[in-house]
Amino acid sequence: MPNVLILGGRAPVALDHARRFQRQGWKVHVADSIPCRLTGWSRSVAATLSLASPRYAPMAFVQGIGAAIQTHAIDLVVPTCEEVFYLSRYRNLLPTGVRVLAGDFDTLRTLHSKWQFIEAAQGCGATVPESRRVVSLAEARAWAGVDPIVLKPEYSRFGVHVRIHPEGLPMRGKELDVAGSWVAQRYHAGTELCSYGLADKGRLLAHAVYRPTYRIQRSSSYYFEPHACEMIRTFVSLFVRKMDFTGQISFDWIQGEDGGVTVIECNPRATSGLHLFADEDALPAALMGTADHCVEPSHTQPAMIAALMLSAGLYQAAAGSALSRWRHDYRRARDVIARPQDRSPLAGGLLDLGSYARLALAQGCNLREAATRDIEWDGECLRPI
Repeated sequence: MPNVLILGGRAPVALDHARRFQRQGWKVHVADSIPCRLTGWSRSVAATLSLASPRYAPMAFVQGIGAAIQTHAIDLVVPTCEEVFYLSRYRNLLPTGVRVLAGDFDTLRTLHSKWQFIEAAQGCGATVPESRRVVSLAEARAWAGVDPIVLKPEYSRFGVHVRIHPEGLPMRGKELDVAGSWVAQRYHAGTELCSYGLADKGRLLAHAVYRPTYRIQRSSSYYFEPHACEMIRTFVSLFVRKMDFTGQISFDWIQGEDGGVTVIECNPRATSGLHLFADEDALPAALMGTADHCVEPSHTQPAMIAALMLSAGLYQAAAGSALSRWRHDYRRARDVIARPQDRSPLAGGLLDLGSYARLALAQGCNLREAATRDIEWDGECLRPI
């Protein structure tokens, strides 16, 4: 029986990976640097391991993974969150006989930068928004004039700090309050889409596209509606070939009324498109690089995080007089957290939220920051170890 180590067990995508690997004959181990009962309490998981923070203690983080590889005879290491940057940077310290699903560090750095990605995305078959690197609101205004504009930090995640101005920048806007460079982009109107892909040495081995139908403001989605788009698939295939990319890779898109697509940014890690795949779909083989074709979801049922759909989604629907649509959408989707024979992850996830709340109080930050700051990477120099 092969052994897999899934990192970032705090994330629903890690739970998704764990169930699929276990269903297809793997022994599953999960690891994280903060509580990850969401995944660890699943019946599909054989062991949960504790790691040091990759951001604050990278040497201990890598040593912990190395020890897990040796102790549990790991065949494959799968990151899910931003620990992938640290894993890639210090891959040389891990045993050579194990497959570590992390691409070249310089490539990951290019894709994580919302500025450098724009240049890399040229010539792959999708519209790329006109963009400019800026350090102040005045510089952004001088570039954009009165045109519609989007502002975002060069390194950010989950749509945090993004400012969207479809009517152009206001005369008195709040100064850019996150240190470092920002990216100003021409605003493109249309339908927001997201894609998840998996590549090995430039070959696209898995792909899915979804519409983030319900979201927490403009941040993370919790309802994932499958959406077929051949243009997006073609772009992703050409892009991973151009970059000779290995690993999980995700993109945000805008589809205009004419059907054309604009690629907005890249996240070189797992995202929620993963939830669209069935347990029987051959993602484990794709992650190992042994799939002989590009795996796509075998069904078209939407997926959701039901707890959020029943709370934030219901509130938003009631406020927007859209209860009938909400009820229809809720009934036709499947929950990605609790399943009939595996309900403990729901309780584990709620306990994790309590742990994050305590961290937030201790660290003087919000809940989202407490849940991610120990793995984040914002382009800082990662020195050799």
